[in-house]
Amino acid sequence: MEGLSWRTACCLSVLCAVLLFLRPAEGIRFVIDREECFSHNVEYEGDAVHVSFVVIKADTPWHYSEEGVDLVVKDPNGAQVRDSRDKTSDKFEFIVQKRGVHRFCFTNKSPYHETIDFDVHVGHFSYFEQHAKDEHFAPLFEQIAKLDEALYNIQFEQHWLEAQTDRQAILNENMSRRAVHKALFESAALIAASVIQVYLLRRLFERKLGTSRSSRLGVLSLARKKHSVPPTIGTRA
Repeated sequence: MEGLSWRTACCLSVLCAVLLFLRPAEGIRFVIDREECFSHNVEYEGDAVHVSFVVIKADTPWHYSEEGVDLVVKDPNGAQVRDSRDKTSDKFEFIVQKRGVHRFCFTNKSPYHETIDFDVHVGHFSYFEQHAKDEHFAPLFEQIAKLDEALYNIQFEQHWLEAQTDRQAILNENMSRRAVHKALFESAALIAASVIQVYLLRRLFERKLGTSRSSRLGVLSLARKKHSVPPTIGTRA
């Protein structure tokens, strides 16, 4: 029982250490003009590399495009191992065939600057049979390593979802702003059209009123001429 309790205490201690020193999912957020490249060293062949990116926003609230960006991944020899074309967000993984520095290059086809959230995680699973002094600890360390990897994968997914949420919030804000500006423009156009319409109607009525007055004066003048009696000149016999 004492041996079992001691092993249990060791297990709990190691598990607590894993949870305390678990690395947070750290992505980078950068602004791209035309092209931007990043490098990441992968120490072991056969590791799984998890990649995610999200185009958060453009540099102008009036720009909304689904063109996306291109991402090309190359191994240490310069050979292309994975690509993603014309996407505003993507998430994928690949198995490393050759250890060394891998390059991740983004290409922006839009004329505007784009803000991109980018995250890379290398999943490496170690086996502890050759290092463990007690045969009971080998499966324990393997399970802890699996737990570490599973927890980091959860954080990786969470980071990607947070970036997606930020992008959607910015898009909604820009769409709301454009809707408000459109409504203000339409209201101003309607008011201007109403003012012009009132002005034109007023001018039309003034012209009709002026024409009517002129016609009435002409009729009265003609009537007076018809009813007037010409003077007579008397003659003496």
